[in-house]
Amino acid sequence: ATDASGTDLSGLPVGDLPVDGPLSTDIAVPDRALAIGAHPDDIEFGCGATLAKWAKAGCHVHHLVLTDGSKGTWDPDQELDELVAERRAECLAAAAVIDGLPGDGQGDVGSDRVIFLDRIDGELAAGTEERRAVCRVIRAVRPTVILGHDPWRRYRLHPDHRAAGFLTVDALVAARDPHFFPELELAPYRPTALLLWEPDQPNHVEAASGFEESKIRALLCHRSQQQTTMGIDPAATTAAQTDAFAHRVVPQLGAHGRLASLPAGEAFHLLTDL
Repeated sequence: ATDASGTDLSGLPVGDLPVDGPLSTDIAVPDRALAIGAHPDDIEFGCGATLAKWAKAGCHVHHLVLTDGSKGTWDPDQELDELVAERRAECLAAAAVIDGLPGDGQGDVGSDRVIFLDRIDGELAAGTEERRAVCRVIRAVRPTVILGHDPWRRYRLHPDHRAAGFLTVDALVAARDPHFFPELELAPYRPTALLLWEPDQPNHVEAASGFEESKIRALLCHRSQQQTTMGIDPAATTAAQTDAFAHRVVPQLGAHGRLASLPAGEAFHLLTDL
């Protein structure tokens, strides 16, 4: 890289300026992927089709859910312990769909594939203890690719989404460097790529054609969220309601795909200089 005067800047930590031009597409299918979401349904919204595509190609997909989902209801009388348990079960069902197991989330993905940090919903912090916990997961799973929230997205309203993005980035840095958290007694680990969903500045698209249904089915596993995020009445779910939700998801995948001249896709900001 050179600056405006032609001075060679290669190898210097000066950062890259935004580059106009075509977006990259379809990184190599990773051996292992770790998706880190603030809430129990965020991973499916952010990268469900990509994970389903990779899983079908042999990738071992791991999910890390940072909060317990206990704020995810409009019912003031909801028993929160019951809601947390329900949302855990929904995560496992959605992960089974992503993995391509038979049935609508009835398969077993294994407890090591869906990990819960159980921080209180709405109160997530990107603090040292949280960073240590996520660093532990990264070093234990050793994913080729990490996926998570873009913490730099402008006008992001939900504090957990901002905190989750910064926590993911901070924990990645900690996981790669040996002098962070030696008490974990886990070898440092550096992934090859970081994909940030809902990106402020997309520079990469993963093709999603053929995996639209997997994303939709995985999202519909989150029944407790159908009213608040999908416009579906869980007490009287109809095919028309679920079809209406699908007809919102599919055009969004099409819009993402068109960024890279693809029929369907999921957009990210891709970082490989980790």
